[in-house]
Amino acid sequence: MPDTARPAPLPVVLLHALPLGSLMWRAQARALRARGHTVLTPDQRGFNATPLGAEPPSLDTVADDVAALLDEHGIQEVALAGCSMGGYVAMAFLRRHPGRVRALALFATRATADTPRAAAERRTFADLILDDTRRDHLVAGTTPLLLGAGTRERRPDLVEEVLAMAKGASPEAVAWAQRAIAERADSLPVLRATDLPALVVTGAEDELVAAPDAVATADALPRGRLVTLPGVGHLQPLEAPDEVTDLLTTLLDDATTPDRNGYGTC
Repeated sequence: MPDTARPAPLPVVLLHALPLGSLMWRAQARALRARGHTVLTPDQRGFNATPLGAEPPSLDTVADDVAALLDEHGIQEVALAGCSMGGYVAMAFLRRHPGRVRALALFATRATADTPRAAAERRTFADLILDDTRRDHLVAGTTPLLLGAGTRERRPDLVEEVLAMAKGASPEAVAWAQRAIAERADSLPVLRATDLPALVVTGAEDELVAAPDAVATADALPRGRLVTLPGVGHLQPLEAPDEVTDLLTTLLDDATTPDRNGYGTC
């Protein structure tokens, strides 16, 4: 008789956005653990209890941190999901540790490198966040833009929560991360070589990643699926937690069910 045993749940790594920490994934982590998945939600270098270290800014360093975390837990292959900065880390991980990813989800992120102007703006932000006289104004002015206009109007509680997270982030960690992101490589080539179930999610009200960037990212993935969430901005796991959980659940089921085909068809 054929073996009809259900495959073991695939471990999941959820990578957070800047300047937040792993708590932004709390709804998805709770739901996926309830389904039997091992879920790791690491804080990037310098965030919460994770030491910043002395290494120069590089997303490759963060990607290697993720690989070391998997080794520590005895995990070889995972489903990898990242939001914004977490998506950049996920793509760096694909480049450096390609055989360890079984499924990929990219939220509010772009595959291309920064333009010279965008990279310069990140470095300026990194300098300003370290200035004690300008930090509060900078955080108050930029952080709400992480949320969609509709979310800002409907969910003042979430705006305050995200602001509190941003204000609690280490300025040195934020500066390090901004400089690392500014130096990141173009990831379109690595995505074109990533033939696995993949999901690209964009918010219809995202003011930081334009829709054409999300389309280009999804198009680069041989089995990529593009989803646009209405009324949602840059922080989709917080703004639309149930929808994001459902998308991740479908992706995980596809990655562990051999006879499911056509995931990349929109």
